[in-house]
Amino acid sequence: MVLNAVISKLAGKRVVLASASPRRREILNNAGLRFEVVPSWFKENLDKSAFKTPYSYAIETAKEKALEVATRMHLKHFKTPDIVIGADTVVCIHGDIFEKPANKQVAFNMLSRLSNEEHSVFTGVAIVRCIHKSGNQMETNITTFYEETKVKFSEVSEELLWEYINSGEPMDKAGGYGIQALGGMLVEYVHGDFLNVVGFPLNHFCRKLDEISSSLDIKCIASNTMPSDLEGNSINLSKKEAGEKSLKPEPTIRLEDAITSSGAVPRNVTSEAQKLVEMEMPSTHMEMNECLHKVADLVDGFKASKVLFTATKLKVFDVLRIQDGLEASDVAQRIKATVDGTERLLDACVSLGLLDKTPGTTQLYRNTKFANMFLATGTANSMCHYILYNNDYLWPLFTQLDLAVKEGSNQCLSASGGKTEDLFQNSKQMLSLMSALDNVVRVVGSDIAKAFNLSSFKTACDLGGATGALAYEMANAYQDMVLTVFNRPQLLEKLKWSQQYGQNLNRISFREGDLFVDDIPEAELYILVNVLHYWKEDKINLLLSRLSQICKPGCGLLLTELVLYDRKTKPCRALLNSLSLMTQSEGKERSGSEYRKILHNHGFAHVQIKHTGTFLDVIFCIKQ
Repeated sequence: MVLNAVISKLAGKRVVLASASPRRREILNNAGLRFEVVPSWFKENLDKSAFKTPYSYAIETAKEKALEVATRMHLKHFKTPDIVIGADTVVCIHGDIFEKPANKQVAFNMLSRLSNEEHSVFTGVAIVRCIHKSGNQMETNITTFYEETKVKFSEVSEELLWEYINSGEPMDKAGGYGIQALGGMLVEYVHGDFLNVVGFPLNHFCRKLDEISSSLDIKCIASNTMPSDLEGNSINLSKKEAGEKSLKPEPTIRLEDAITSSGAVPRNVTSEAQKLVEMEMPSTHMEMNECLHKVADLVDGFKASKVLFTATKLKVFDVLRIQDGLEASDVAQRIKATVDGTERLLDACVSLGLLDKTPGTTQLYRNTKFANMFLATGTANSMCHYILYNNDYLWPLFTQLDLAVKEGSNQCLSASGGKTEDLFQNSKQMLSLMSALDNVVRVVGSDIAKAFNLSSFKTACDLGGATGALAYEMANAYQDMVLTVFNRPQLLEKLKWSQQYGQNLNRISFREGDLFVDDIPEAELYILVNVLHYWKEDKINLLLSRLSQICKPGCGLLLTELVLYDRKTKPCRALLNSLSLMTQSEGKERSGSEYRKILHNHGFAHVQIKHTGTFLDVIFCIKQ
């Protein structure tokens, strides 16, 4: 059974996967299903003891995930989906249910239990069909099922288990292992659906969808709604896919010629131009509402950012991390603010999913897991410096964006009301930027270090080395690598707090210097973290020319940048950052082809680019 039998019935309809799992997304995408990804906010805190079987627990969790997304999209986003798919995978052994491990020790305990034992992997799936009713009501029809697969582990030593755990792979996997990756080395045999263990029982899903397809009441495309791919691009269906009859070619008519001065389409225009006009106009009241809410979301986006900035600056998340569950008056006292203002700020944070608020007479505010992990200071993954840099420096500059677009110049003078200072001459701003970049690298540094296999390089030099954060990640990833962090003396003196990483200090040294003027240390691999995009081509050429002269053939160059796709329409973060650079420096974000051209001009070949989908992409090349 394959999905092709029902795919035409889903064409042009809003199908949503209520899961952030990249594995489920890949399985369904490979099957040819066109869908959106809207991760569920449902807290997976159901009482396992209340369920007679592990699969009933998985089914209920999957159903709650799907219903939460369906309800949120209908009520808050005003985008009622047609179908929402929810899924939850658990591992069960001797009656105990294992989900994602909370930390490395829990992962070890799980995997130790599974060693030399057979266990069951259950995935519960919920298919929620949504029907928009009058009065902004929504009716749902829910189909659920589960799949069980038996998996047997070989007997695995503690040393091998810890080696696997330290790879980081187990931490987002049910049962603490990923069978499709490194975890496959632990598995002796599998009885049942392999993809079920990966995270989604595709075969059973296809059969179930085929069973209910007759009741979906979904026709082939008869409106102007176009399906979207995973990146949100409209997908042009062939006439066969759209259920259209073949048409004879019609003469081309320019769109602007088809519209009268009043904006109406003349009755005698029946060509493709009219179809284009109609396709550009919302065809239903619901579509009109969707368009209006998209505009409203974009307009209000700056308000949401400022709520996050303000709550971080006032240390709201720190207060709620220290004491879980406080009334607005208690928070106000601790941040030295008014009760009314604090309560409004807290409620705004709740609406943005940053805080939770208990119901009842006494309303207590709590950090979400997300806030505890990323928004409180002092945590391993804290993004506070990054957030505050955006608030203190980029926010004022963005208020001058219209002038920057018109004049094409740095707006630091207008924003500050004082003397224009180059970003790299303003030590206070530079320190703030380095702290922000340190936050980013601490979160994604491991992925950067492992984006390419760099084990052949025994010496590396991090030029302009930010806080040395990536150097520590590289040292952790490559045990034989000796690294030098090269930066301006005033920055090195201030930024050695990165040594709180506390590992491999004997293989990392700091050296003072200006990468445009002073002698660059010799190394087999050079690293530039978020450097090139700040400069115009003349300075980039100067820097790469200096590197090219000292690099021997076979030397590597690793760059971290936000890389635009060649059409320069994505990713959005890179495009917004390019506008930001126009307001504060002389640089810009560049596309992959532009970076390749620049690097080739200086003798660097075999240029590879990896889009990470997070804060920084990775470019690697070799000196010829």
